[in-house]
Amino acid sequence: MTQPTILVTGATGRVGGSVVAQLHAAGVPVRALVRGEADFPEGVRAVRGDLDDPASLSAALEGVDAVFLVWPFLRAEGAADVIDVIGKHARRVVYLSSAGVGDGKEEPGDPITAFHTELERLIETSGLEWTALRPTGFASNTLGWADELRATGAVRAPLARLARPLIHEADIAAVAVRALTTDTLLGARPLLTGPELVTQEQQVALIGEAVGRPLRFEEIAPAEAAERMRAAGWPAELVAAVLPAQAAMLDHPEPVNDVVERITGVPARPFREWAVDHAANFR
Repeated sequence: MTQPTILVTGATGRVGGSVVAQLHAAGVPVRALVRGEADFPEGVRAVRGDLDDPASLSAALEGVDAVFLVWPFLRAEGAADVIDVIGKHARRVVYLSSAGVGDGKEEPGDPITAFHTELERLIETSGLEWTALRPTGFASNTLGWADELRATGAVRAPLARLARPLIHEADIAAVAVRALTTDTLLGARPLLTGPELVTQEQQVALIGEAVGRPLRFEEIAPAEAAERMRAAGWPAELVAAVLPAQAAMLDHPEPVNDVVERITGVPARPFREWAVDHAANFR
């Protein structure tokens, strides 16, 4: 594919926004799917549409060759209709999936893995060209600590020793751009990781280095963490799945690989770099 027109869903999010920025910087015609008002660089066309209303996508998809798909719901209902609409216009979809998706032999163990598994299945049987990106934990998820760190200088959370190879959203986006604009990742499900395991305690310390003041991790019991999550509005089934899955990673951490570098030619960015890039969010 040369100079395709690409539609990016989730364009106001961290990964989708980075995909938009990198495509635009490369001179690739890009449209950003939005539900409301949003600002993008000159040359990026914002188009209205809602993944919860498949009929609203047709106008946005006119003349589009490929779609970067971020699914924003904790359910797969409606996804088949969305993929059907995409298939009537585009020929390729690059889906932001999850490292938790397995080889199809085992039952998904949590609602997030379940909907990603179903989305992958629907896309793979759609007749579209496809790539499923399977990143490990997003470094940007630590932005959930920002308010607490600004207010108290500490994060109160469970599992200080939980170590994950968190990945910078710009690295996910760089792989997505390759999948959208070349044929090198057709039918691939690359597992994308950061370059090293970093504990939650270390993550907080590195954010502190980036903002120029000491920050600390205060470990709390999982039961207290679950109560805080429920109070913050987390669905009960997600609370019940997330904390045990994280605890299991203490003894069985996610793998670390060099797939980002092998695909893009550039090593994956360490969490320290992510913290510097996003220091303003924690000040």
